[in-house]
Amino acid sequence: MEFWKKRTAAERLQHIEKALQENVNFSKDASLGYPASKLDGKVFYDDAPFLKDAPVLMTFVANPNHIGCHTTGTSEKAFKGTQQIERETLDILAVDIFGAEKNQFDGYIASGGTEANLQALWMYRNNFMKHFNAQPNEIAIIASEDTHYSIAKGANLLLIDWISIPVGFENRKIDKEALNTMLADAIEKGKKYFIVVCNMGTTMFGSVDNPEDYCEILENYDAQFSIHIDAAYGGFVYPFLAKDNTPLSFKNPKVSSITVDAHKMLQAPYGTGVFLCRKNLIENVLTQEAQYVEGMDLTLSGSRSGANAVAVWMILNTYGPNGWFEKIKILQMRTDWFCKQLDQMKITYFREVNMNIVTIKSEYIPAEIAAHFDLVPQKHNDQNQWYKVVLMEHVEVDHLNQLLEELKENTVTIIS
Repeated sequence: MEFWKKRTAAERLQHIEKALQENVNFSKDASLGYPASKLDGKVFYDDAPFLKDAPVLMTFVANPNHIGCHTTGTSEKAFKGTQQIERETLDILAVDIFGAEKNQFDGYIASGGTEANLQALWMYRNNFMKHFNAQPNEIAIIASEDTHYSIAKGANLLLIDWISIPVGFENRKIDKEALNTMLADAIEKGKKYFIVVCNMGTTMFGSVDNPEDYCEILENYDAQFSIHIDAAYGGFVYPFLAKDNTPLSFKNPKVSSITVDAHKMLQAPYGTGVFLCRKNLIENVLTQEAQYVEGMDLTLSGSRSGANAVAVWMILNTYGPNGWFEKIKILQMRTDWFCKQLDQMKITYFREVNMNIVTIKSEYIPAEIAAHFDLVPQKHNDQNQWYKVVLMEHVEVDHLNQLLEELKENTVTIIS
């Protein structure tokens, strides 16, 4: 690991305090030109004694605006201290976790996976339009039917089509025959440029796509395409369990961008997603009209909180790579144990071996049990076929045992 290491609480606090000292201080500095300030002092007490030992809350109250993209060009100098924290965070994510070359990527801390996915679609659409003279009706998104609904949002907003590829009901893998047929039909109808979205942990199943399944068929048609990895859920799980055996990283030259959420597995505050891409792509979404912004506004969100970047940095540097691996291995062992119990009960489920989501066929789970344990259905209607169990850190074996016991009682009731 080049950038990621474990730091003590004192080291983390000192690092964040130094960054905040390099930012504008709205409590003391005569900063007349910014349409921003510290948080309202009648509600948010910036002199509260507990803040001195709480770097993330300290940053939240200081209210730094991280508008722009800090991996390329210049940025607003008023917040240069915490912008550096964001760059350090992105170095860990892009280089140490997802295998990018140092200084060969761009990115930013977004509001979540939805924004980061929209940023990717926007970037690729503009890239095809600017560099290939593509028309919007010649561009299409290709993604599986299990893909997150943010892709449907993006297709609607950008006025481009989404080709939804069927997956196997049992294995959740894309149907390559259907992909081939649907791609041929799309090309015949005038589609020439394709944005491929591969999943590293779908929301409902935790299923993982293989980019080569798409590449093989697209290359057979000599089609122009770019690949985006939606690792919003799986980005802090799958790379640590699959290790170097995955093509879902920047080590794969065909992959150009990645989304990951810190407010899921990393347990950062909500509103903390990440967008990463290779160099020379994000400029396709430059907003030329933002001329009063120092540097380039290359993000969908515009103004955004620097406290979210500090939160991610704090978590990553609290654990370090080895501590994080141990945490994920514990969740994997709990998932393995849970699946073993389901096997003994002959309950059918889907589980990607390097993920911590177990999705059980609804026929084995009565609605009252699902409601008792807050299990999430695939569909909130009578056509629901699956319920998922997500083994987050707070889900312990005792909790799983309670669910299993109720499922056993239900099975006995049905048999008797």
